[in-house]
Amino acid sequence: MRRPRTLRALRTAVLTAAAIAATAALAACSAPAASQPSGKAPQAYDGKPVTITFWHPFTDDHDVNAMNAVLAMFHKAYPNITVNAVKAQDSDKVTQAISAGTAPDVALAFDANKVGKWCSTGAFTDLTPALKAGGVDMTQFPTSVLSYTGYQGKQCTLPLLADTFGLYYNKTLLAQAGYSGPPKTMAELTAMAEKLTVRGPDGTIQVAGFMPYLGVYQAVAEHFLPSFGGTWLAPDGTSHLAAEPAVAAMLTWQKNLVDFFGAKNLEKFKAGLGDEFSAQNAFETGKIAMMVDGEWRNAMITSDGSKVDWGTAPVPAADDQPQLYGAGFVGGNVIGLPRGGKNQAAAFELVKYLTTDTQALAAFADGLGNVPTTKAALSYPGLKLAADPHFQPFLQVFANPATTTTPASTDGGAYLTNFGQFALRWQQGGVSDLTKGLADLDAQNNAALKLGAP
Repeated sequence: MRRPRTLRALRTAVLTAAAIAATAALAACSAPAASQPSGKAPQAYDGKPVTITFWHPFTDDHDVNAMNAVLAMFHKAYPNITVNAVKAQDSDKVTQAISAGTAPDVALAFDANKVGKWCSTGAFTDLTPALKAGGVDMTQFPTSVLSYTGYQGKQCTLPLLADTFGLYYNKTLLAQAGYSGPPKTMAELTAMAEKLTVRGPDGTIQVAGFMPYLGVYQAVAEHFLPSFGGTWLAPDGTSHLAAEPAVAAMLTWQKNLVDFFGAKNLEKFKAGLGDEFSAQNAFETGKIAMMVDGEWRNAMITSDGSKVDWGTAPVPAADDQPQLYGAGFVGGNVIGLPRGGKNQAAAFELVKYLTTDTQALAAFADGLGNVPTTKAALSYPGLKLAADPHFQPFLQVFANPATTTTPASTDGGAYLTNFGQFALRWQQGGVSDLTKGLADLDAQNNAALKLGAP
């Protein structure tokens, strides 16, 4: 079964208090002490034979083989650099190795939420001097991916493939309801969702026209907010949810649709849904007519043998923000040089090759079914994914200048975790004053951001 290889559904908007505590504990233990120097900028590789250690989080054979294939391409280009690739090394293991002084030369991570902490504490080397010395054109990366790979001017990681989110829709169900195509505005989405919904005699949901309930599959606020033009943090890095009109607009739209279904009905419907990453996924079985999901779902629908006749499109835009149609949310893998690596010059050559070589990026994207992360790779004739009409909207969303992400922060993404807890109360009717609730959430987030600062 094909699963997402980048975000791997790491973002779930509704998390437990235990998860919050774990996030804070990890942030504390992963940061080197303030007195410890950060990694020095790598010097130019001298061409001498060297072996470097590369940790990556892939585990199943398909993913590992795809990784090894692109590493073989690197070795052909740099025959004097041998890469010792170690699989199943997640970001927690990387941060532990940094603290212990046993870090690999290069590390790839799924979890970009740690980038702010890694950059601000020097746990990962700031690549900026080496990128300038190597003539790397940073404009080849969309602004959205640079915002989750660096922090406060320090480019301590680079992007290596991305997950991009769009709207999946069941063509058969839409046609039966008289629709010839997907919605482009939130008002259209709401109207279609209501018409496509099928209820039982007792009001229970048999088919949901759309899933607005945050925390179900990829229905999370991160994937909705870009459609309203909202941002999570102010330019100075503080939480500004109460002062951001798009946040209230998004939540109001979402809650109105939840109320149409009934929160209790949605909870019951959620309890009966099949596993997200199985052939029993509710979209694949026809129980959800439209949903937001990542580009990986295309491959999963095929590999699962689903009979659904599906289409893909950008997530609809807010009615007063029509210019945002075609944009969306993006996030993905990050790769860099952990502090303490012994062969940083050669290691930087690997990082630069994997993240900027167009042929290598296209091959890796095709191998994993993810979106390549440079503008050149998006339009590369050898990118097989570009020929798939189901995949094309995701490439277009990724390239859209208005596409956004969740920015790096020193709190390990706690501002998202806190929002998830708030969203759970909100959609269940437990928040009477939205403006005050968001202001209180800002205070909570800013306390976490202050605590996470080095």
